[in-house]
Amino acid sequence: MGCDGGTIPKRHELVKGPKKVEKVDKDAELVAQWNYCTLSQEILRRPIVACELGRLYNKDAIIEFLLDKSSEKALGKAASHIKSIKNVTELRLSDNPAWEGDKGNTKGDKHDDLQRARFICPVVGLEMNGRHRFCFLRGCGCVFSERALKEIKTEVCHTCGAAFQEDDVIVLNGTKEDVETLERRMEARRLRAKLGKKTKKPKVAESLSKSDVSEEAPGPSKMKTGKPEETSLDSQEKKSTSAPRSAAAHGSSSGKAGKPPCGAMKRSIADSGESEAYKSLFTTHSSAKRSKEESAHWVTHTSYCF
Repeated sequence: MGCDGGTIPKRHELVKGPKKVEKVDKDAELVAQWNYCTLSQEILRRPIVACELGRLYNKDAIIEFLLDKSSEKALGKAASHIKSIKNVTELRLSDNPAWEGDKGNTKGDKHDDLQRARFICPVVGLEMNGRHRFCFLRGCGCVFSERALKEIKTEVCHTCGAAFQEDDVIVLNGTKEDVETLERRMEARRLRAKLGKKTKKPKVAESLSKSDVSEEAPGPSKMKTGKPEETSLDSQEKKSTSAPRSAAAHGSSSGKAGKPPCGAMKRSIADSGESEAYKSLFTTHSSAKRSKEESAHWVTHTSYCF
């Protein structure tokens, strides 16, 4: 049953106390945020994009995520707010000249310095390793440290010279408060875009209807000059249509009154003064008639061929 041979159990072996809260290593967390894609958990490689909440992604992973329309697609919190490629911005990053990567660690016996970063701020020179706050401009995609934007206050980008506003500055991998403020900005921006599309549609419809009305309705000069011409044409058409009608009525009445007999209407070709070649075209000619001997018999049905 145990405890034989003089073994003495201790208190922590018999009594189970409360579990200790597991603490996340800060260095490992920073490495995961700044060196790995939030969606695919792969190492960040160019082209690198960032969403409106300040998270880093590989552009290939975002494209695959948007193209995947299967029902088994897992919409996690990492990319549930990304609806199209327009919701992300491609970043313009400045390389760190002191970054060696895995070139000097071929044997695996070299210490990896977690403070080293692949990219730096082009203005101040701070490394983008998570120890300092970094942000990017939504319009052009240039990345700077927050210290550079605070020390050099301008309304133009330091690298490309593009103008920007305060709403265009997005913090990369910010705190919970930063994410909440960025989320509010994102929702307001998308709502404004929807309202702008709705207002554009009726304006386009009104312009099209106005153009159709202007094409259909003639001007005042056309209306004035066109009246006598139209009236004269209408009167001529009425006269021309009334003339054949009256002629037809007279013809029908006269036909009923003095209609010739049927025999007088029919004219025999044989009695006419046409040539014999013309008369031979008709069945009433003597050449077209057959004798009883030449006609087919009703029993043998011997056909007569000309």
